[in-house]
Amino acid sequence: MRGYYTPDQVRDAERPLLEAGPPGALMRRAAYGLTNVVVGELLARTGGVVGREVCVLVGSGDNGGDGLWAGAMLRQRGVAVKAVLLKPDRAHAEGLAAFRRAGGKVVESPGQPDLVVDAIVGISGKGPLRRDADALVSALDAPIVAADIPSGVDPETGSVDGPAVRAAVTVAFGARKPAHVLAVPYCGRVELVDIGLDLPDPYLSAFEPADVGALWPIPRATDDKYTQGVVGVSAGSDRYPGAALLCTGAAVAATSGMVRYVGSAAAEVVSHYPEVIAASDPQSSGRVQAWAVGPGFGTDDVSTQWLTTILATDLPVVVDADGLTVLASNPELVRARTAPTLLTPHAGEFERLTGQAPGPDRVAPVRALAAEWGVTVLLKGRATVIADPDGNTYVNDAGGSAASTAGSGDVLSGILGALLASGMTPSTAAACGARVHALAAATAAHGVDGEFAAPISASPLLSALPDAIRIVRSVTTGE
Repeated sequence: MRGYYTPDQVRDAERPLLEAGPPGALMRRAAYGLTNVVVGELLARTGGVVGREVCVLVGSGDNGGDGLWAGAMLRQRGVAVKAVLLKPDRAHAEGLAAFRRAGGKVVESPGQPDLVVDAIVGISGKGPLRRDADALVSALDAPIVAADIPSGVDPETGSVDGPAVRAAVTVAFGARKPAHVLAVPYCGRVELVDIGLDLPDPYLSAFEPADVGALWPIPRATDDKYTQGVVGVSAGSDRYPGAALLCTGAAVAATSGMVRYVGSAAAEVVSHYPEVIAASDPQSSGRVQAWAVGPGFGTDDVSTQWLTTILATDLPVVVDADGLTVLASNPELVRARTAPTLLTPHAGEFERLTGQAPGPDRVAPVRALAAEWGVTVLLKGRATVIADPDGNTYVNDAGGSAASTAGSGDVLSGILGALLASGMTPSTAAACGARVHALAAATAAHGVDGEFAAPISASPLLSALPDAIRIVRSVTTGE
């Protein structure tokens, strides 16, 4: 499990070390880690270190001090280092003195170095780059290594409301911050430097592939089709039969012991998946252990009645797409539930449910909806945010936008229904399902050699699900 910590949590964890250690020791520890990452980047990009040129963009305060100390250490390794001081009268005094003693040069313009270190604003910074900093950054062609946070990116929410640094690499000091997963396009690759912090429970958590592989349900020696989990799927319609095929197919692929389908696309579903058992309505569906309901099944009176019937059971239910639209007008259907409920809106559906768009801070409103309605919420996006009624919050970075295609959410609903039927809690199912769904999309889009092949639709994503499951399982089993 990977944790992400707010600036306040990090500062609280730093305080005992600052009080116990000699002045500046923690800063030099962070700078040493930053130096090692910069050296590694120079070797990878230029093939050498001695004589290569690095420019440090230095702001006021401790982040600028981190950059200046790193500049001094780079000089000791033979790198030609210069620094642009954006606030010369407020530059970190000890760091600047060390930088000059090591032979670093203070300049007015970065020129065209081999690499740039962004030490303009740290985790206390808010808002976009100021005009002078933006002018410097905009003129650069060199790759940027950000010290802790790319300047202009909110460290807690990952929001960007103006000019900001787009880093090739971000060096996280002591702990990963929420922006490192919520703003990946700005952070680039994140390298964690251990500076000895004793951290609390994280603000956000992310499942690693090994975590997902260890939890993913697979048949055991004593299992039968019922103990593996029987999921009911109510999806699709005459207008959208594809939603039924994608959702049901995903439930089959996600290792359900049995899938029962309810809806008007029964003939199409069974012709594609003969192992699926079809029924005419939820009441006649037979024994199930969880439901996936909503993709493409309409918002008319019949759909509303079916959703009402399914939510009136004591079974776990995942609600998506048209089901969410019905809930927006009938929130009491889930607010009164005691059984596990998982809602999977995209931003537009979230706004229909709550009356407000998620906004730049995507975590707080998801937590609020989960707590108010007593449900688990999965807000889709490049960074998927998941929160349960107890405040446990998970995030999954998709690693790209391959899954941003029509029908992709239908596939996710089927996966989640299967995981709920296996006995997973909604938040664990959501975190595991989102991870494998993103991996399947990446596998389909990039092909067997890892190179980008072509944009995909939902059907190749569905076809790649077994491979994605095998990948996360292999991380755990070593296969």
